Amino acid sequence: MRVIECRECKAKNRVDEERLQKGEAKCGRCGAQLEPGSPAVDGKPFVVTDASFQTQILQATGAPVLLDCWAPWCGPCRMIAPVLDQLAAESNGQYQITKLNVDENPRTAAEFKIASIPTLLIFNDGKLVDRLIG
Repeated sequence: MRVIECRECKAKNRVDEERLQKGEAKCGRCGAQLEPGSPAVDGKPFVVTDASFQTQILQATGAPVLLDCWAPWCGPCRMIAPVLDQLAAESNGQYQITKLNVDENPRTAAEFKIASIPTLLIFNDGKLVDRLIG
C-alpha cells in the first residue's frame, strides 16, 4: 500500500500498488484518477513500469528524476535501496526517486541498454542527462 496525494483536491489516499499501476485507482474524495507518478506522501520511491515509463519519466517536467534500474535478486541493488528510500523521503519535491524492476520491464531496460545493475539514470525534463552504473 502507498499513500498518494490527489492532484485535483489534494486528498491523501491509501492505494494498492497493483491497482495504481493498472490505472484503476481513484481519489476517495473527488473521484479523480490517481496517477502512478503522483507525489507519494509516504516519501518512498515510486514504481515505474514499461507501460508507465512514457508518462512518469519522459513527460515529467520540473524536478529531475532519478530512475533506479534494479532486480530483486541483485545484492548491490538491495544495498542501495535504503539510501534511495532516504533520498526520496528528504526530497521535498526538489527531485523524484523512481524504481524500475528490469526483470519485469524488459522493454525499457533494453531501450536504455541496461547491461548491469544497479544502474541509475537521471532525467531532466524527459531527457537522459546522466548514467551511474554499479
